[in-house]
Amino acid sequence: MSKNEAIRSLQTEVTRLRQENDDLKGDLALLRSSVKALRELQDLIKDLPAEFDVLKWIEEILASALLAVGSKDGSLLLLDEDSNELVFAVVHGHAQQHLLGHRMRLGDGIAGWVAENRVPQIVKDARGDPRFNPLVDEMLGFHTRTLACVPLVDGDRVLGVIEAINKLSDGEFTLHDQDLLILVAHFAAFGIKYAESIVE
Repeated sequence: MSKNEAIRSLQTEVTRLRQENDDLKGDLALLRSSVKALRELQDLIKDLPAEFDVLKWIEEILASALLAVGSKDGSLLLLDEDSNELVFAVVHGHAQQHLLGHRMRLGDGIAGWVAENRVPQIVKDARGDPRFNPLVDEMLGFHTRTLACVPLVDGDRVLGVIEAINKLSDGEFTLHDQDLLILVAHFAAFGIKYAESIVE
């Protein structure tokens, strides 16, 4: 190997190691944000009072989850079992004032599909997905690029869904993000069930 070839080979290896180092830094930042979110979730469920505002509690849980998955827009929709509609009960981000209380039919849009089928979804191109309903985006002047949506269930009973919209980095949601949202959905279902048991 000539001297020039050795230098080029060394430069290539240095570039590769720098990229690997950057990737590890990104993974470490993601891990730290996830651990922080999990600690906050643990604190939220540690000592539930005899009476508490379940929606405010879920709002805090959702805020922690969105921070961990790198999104500022997200919502929790609850199923109105009488009308068979999903209702925006907790909303974070751009559409908060406009979406609270908004209703959509079970099965309508990606969130409705997730609630009806009880299957988590990561959608990399929302507008290219045939299940996507653009009406909410059009109403708000919003642009949904990508989303992660998970069902909120208690045994055989569907309670609703949790969704995160648009990564802040313009990236895509990952299975790690989905797993974290599923965990949050379990906490939320527990809180709803706990609140219902108090009322009963």
